[in-house]
This record gives sequence, structure tokens and C-alpha cells, in this order.
Amino acid sequence: MTVPQHPIRLMKKVYREVFPIVHFYINYWREQAEKIPNKELKNQAIASIDKKGFHCEGGGILSIISGPNLQQCIEFIVAYQTISDYLDNLCDRSTSLDPVDFRMLHQSMLDALTCGAPCKNYYQFREEQDDGGYLHKLVQTCQNVLSDLEHYPVISKYLLELSSYYCDLQVHKHVKKEERVPRLENWFEQHKENLPEMEWYEFSACTGSTLGIFCLVAYAFHEDFEEKQATQIRESYFPYVQGLHILLDYLIDQEEDEIGGDLNFCSYYDSESVMMNRLEHFVEKADHHLSGIPHENFHKLINRGLLGVYLSDDKVASHKELHKIAKRLIKLGGMTSYFFYVNGRAYRAFQKLPWKKSS
Repeated sequence: MTVPQHPIRLMKKVYREVFPIVHFYINYWREQAEKIPNKELKNQAIASIDKKGFHCEGGGILSIISGPNLQQCIEFIVAYQTISDYLDNLCDRSTSLDPVDFRMLHQSMLDALTCGAPCKNYYQFREEQDDGGYLHKLVQTCQNVLSDLEHYPVISKYLLELSSYYCDLQVHKHVKKEERVPRLENWFEQHKENLPEMEWYEFSACTGSTLGIFCLVAYAFHEDFEEKQATQIRESYFPYVQGLHILLDYLIDQEEDEIGGDLNFCSYYDSESVMMNRLEHFVEKADHHLSGIPHENFHKLINRGLLGVYLSDDKVASHKELHKIAKRLIKLGGMTSYFFYVNGRAYRAFQKLPWKKSS
């Protein structure tokens, strides 16, 4: 199996082979969302796909590791990411702010990773109920892909660990405003001794990514995959690669979150210079922790590429202070980050073309 280790070869494979399959499955789930009977659930399902479909594109890149099993791997990635984005929308738009409701909704993400787990009424603690089986179909799609994996038993404990972190985060960050930070601080204290030195808001960021899950699933398609590699991947992606991924996400959304009154982990740094130093720390540590894992150069390419992709966002270009930070980070990432930055700007411009939108 050839895994691209050069930016141009990677992007060629992504645009020609990965994105068409990703878009096929995104369109499939959008069609399913259109059939949801309950208006609110339908609106949130459609909005999450329309506004966050790029998450599936990003996650889909890791499917390259699965070799000839690209389609099956992408089917899992798109279904799992669609659950994540849909539930995020439901929690964001919640009027009850009920942690019990959020916990039950996110049980679907744990069930999706547990072969044979029966689907439950994930909406039982909220008013809106009838999704026409939409969430159950997503959960079962993930289970079906995992049940075909010979090495599922090798990765299952790490999948559930990373997903449990993610689900805990979603519960704590969506409750009443005054409860959010105390809950997140207490949660961090429970895990602090098993983590490298970091702040509570950095730990929260590290738990908010699905990249580690996607990477483990992609590798589990390999016949020669074993426990040692599963441990390497978990320790490489969590906390630093995942943390960098989410901190960049929050960095570009700072102004938007401030206006909307949403929790933003980058806003808790004492100053811009402290934040910059910590982001640089995460870039360097992520690179260091990827040393020695299978296809090391591919993963380092993805890590450096994350910088370019996120920082090519239009919100960065239109914000003077953010643009200054972006330039420093891209410089730190070297030519690889710069390549992905230029590529990201071009791709976004292409997506806005009038003929592209109408096609």
C-alpha cells in the first residue's frame, strides 16, 4: 500500500479519490435528513451537514491509510462525523440545557463504536422525538463497518476511551453558562495526573476531536495490524494532534463565539503571546509524538497541513490580528503548511464561483 508522503501527491489523491466518495456519502445522509418527520430535528440535521460537511472532508483524508478499503472507511468516517455534527447542533440549539438529555444523545456515539449494541431512544429526554430512524441508521452504519474489521477487538477500548472524552466534553460545554467552566475544571482535575502539563481549556480542546478515532479505524483494515500499533496511534493523536486540531478551530472562531456568547477555549489564555507560545508548543509536541508511528511522514504531513487548512479560512484573512498569528504559525509549519495554506485559499475561492454553486 502506497501512502502519499508529499503534499502534491497527497492533494492529488484527496481530490481525485477521497473527496468524491466523501461527497457521495454526505449527499446520501442529506437525503436521509430531508425525510425526518420532526421539523426541528430535520432542520438541525440538514444545517449540520450543510455548514459542517468540511469536517467529513478533513476526516476523510485519514481513510487513505486504509488502502484498498477506502470506500468502507469513508462510509464510517462520514457517518460518525455526521452524528457528531448533528448532536452538536442539537445541543447548541437546546432550550433545556439539560445534561441528562445531552448525555443520552451522545450515548449514540458510544453505541456507534460498540458492535452489537442495541439502538436506544436517544431523544427520550427532549420534546422532539421522531427522526424517522435517522440517528439509528447512522449508528448502525458505523457498527456495520466495524463488525467487518478483523482487528476491531484491538482498537475498541481506544475508540471508546476517545469517544468517552468527546461525549463528556459535549455535555459539560453545553449546560447553563454559569456551570460550564466549573464542570470543565472539575473534569480536568479527574484526569490531570495522566496528562502532560496543560490547562483545563487545553485538555478540553484535546478531547474535542474525532481524528484519533478515524485513524485507528483506518489502520484496523490492515491484515498485519496489532496491539502495539493501536497504542502508538492513540498516544500519538491524543492529546497533541487532536489538541492542535481543535485549538486552531477555536482560534478562527473567537470573534464569532464572542458575539454568540459561546464557549471558546482560546479566549482563556492570559494574553495573545501566551496563546501563541502554547500553539507553537502543540505544533512541536504533535510532531514529536508522531515520530516512530507507521507512515510517520504522512501523519506529519497531515499535522502540518492542518495549520495551512485552518488558517486559510476566510475569517482569518479578514481579521488583522488573526492574520498576524496565522503568518507566524504557517512560518513555523514550513513549506508544507504554506502549501496547504495556498491550496486551501484556492479551494475556497473555487467553491465560491457562481457556476460552481449552481452545478
